[in-house]
Amino acid sequence: MNTIRVAWGTGSAPTEMAAYDAALADANLHNYNLVAVSSVVPTDVAVEAVGTAPDLGPAGERLTVVEASATRAGPGRVSAALGWTTSEGGPESQQGPGLFYEAAGETDAEEVEERVRTGLAAGRELREWTFTDEQVRSVSTSAEPGTYASAVVVAVYGESEPLL
Repeated sequence: MNTIRVAWGTGSAPTEMAAYDAALADANLHNYNLVAVSSVVPTDVAVEAVGTAPDLGPAGERLTVVEASATRAGPGRVSAALGWTTSEGGPESQQGPGLFYEAAGETDAEEVEERVRTGLAAGRELREWTFTDEQVRSVSTSAEPGTYASAVVVAVYGESEPLL
């Protein structure tokens, strides 16, 4: 069974991009090129909340991800949340397909978590799958005056792959 790892982090820095890079570094995802996909979990793939990603391959390679991220100038708060729900597998599979839903913004963690739960509920209503669980991870941080702050929660599909 393959694994999707959920990692998260926060960071602050003097520029918007540097704050985002710092948040990715906090999640150990800063040395990869992130390629976003929509939010479907394939059948027979485990989703594991890890906090900090393990080594997923050589620097500069591509990682396929679903990402919630927000960055803002200080002063103020920024939060990101990612939730997932999976379904029962069929006779031949251990786990059925599932969904991710992401939300982020200049707000507190509770608000983005609620938006994620609402999105997951709407996504379940669109499918004829029997869902068995739901999890949400969120992070929040404050930007001080004169700095930027960033919050990220990233679901990483497998390990890195060469770009070329």
